[in-house]
Amino acid sequence: MASYELSDSDRRFQSISVVGAIEQQAPYTLNVGYWVRDPNQLIEYPAPISSHPRQDFLWEQTCFEIFIGVQNEDFYREINLSPSEAWQVYQFEEYRYPESMPPLTADDIELNQLKRMHYGLNVSLDLTEFMLKHKLKWSDLFIGLTAVLKTSQGERFYAMQHSGQQADFHNKRDWLHTF
Repeated sequence: MASYELSDSDRRFQSISVVGAIEQQAPYTLNVGYWVRDPNQLIEYPAPISSHPRQDFLWEQTCFEIFIGVQNEDFYREINLSPSEAWQVYQFEEYRYPESMPPLTADDIELNQLKRMHYGLNVSLDLTEFMLKHKLKWSDLFIGLTAVLKTSQGERFYAMQHSGQQADFHNKRDWLHTF
């Protein structure tokens, strides 16, 4: 299991910390955990729901995200995970394209489990269809972990790294995990 301390795009903001961990389980299961430290209880969480519906615009509230890129390819997937336990998967042909809002949904990644925990969020995803359809091995993938946190002090943007002046979760240079 690999873990990453996510950094806030506003590098001066230090009161919340987020750590993401990635684990591959053969043959096609991806497990990700997010550990959140918020001693001042600044984060505003969406209300829990009773099922795991697919919903759009989850990033408008506190939301954790996983980006899955493919080596030497332009296409990628964006997975949105809400602490309410709603989720969604979007497909992009290349950087932020197509530009439709909400983005085009993808049906080639399935949710095994999504659970809000006292420490953060835990998710298990089935990548079988995505990997088989594109003839991918784990070594073909690279992963970006991000979080949009709504707080009493405004919106915070966390990622593995921020290579630009502004937060840009779609920037593949900032997706650091490889298998």
